[in-house]
Amino acid sequence: MRKIAKGYHGPLSIFTMDEKGPGGAYHKYEIHNDKNVPDIMVRNCICKVDMQKGPVKEAGVNGCQNEDLIAIIIDRLECFQSGGFSCYENGEALFKLHEALHWMNHRTADRERRNVEGYNKK
Repeated sequence: MRKIAKGYHGPLSIFTMDEKGPGGAYHKYEIHNDKNVPDIMVRNCICKVDMQKGPVKEAGVNGCQNEDLIAIIIDRLECFQSGGFSCYENGEALFKLHEALHWMNHRTADRERRNVEGYNKK
């Protein structure tokens, strides 16, 4: 367990829960509620995220992709923007998230064109 960030709002902490994989990234994350709980091992886990470990064509689908998490945040901000919490900052964040998703999809399209998508190849 390695703490990577303190929650940005409230008593939350974000942890990696596994070792780095062959690509150099972690695959299991947890968000814990730290409020009034001093022992790290008994903190209240409020969210677990399992990321894809290994290329889909080699390992099968075993977790979510970066793009999936970006899509969730886009949906939430679009809902806020269409409701009573619309603001300039949400709009700017949405623009950047759409841009991030564009570049992630651009990378995937390039990998598909080169016939390396889904494999552990550059």
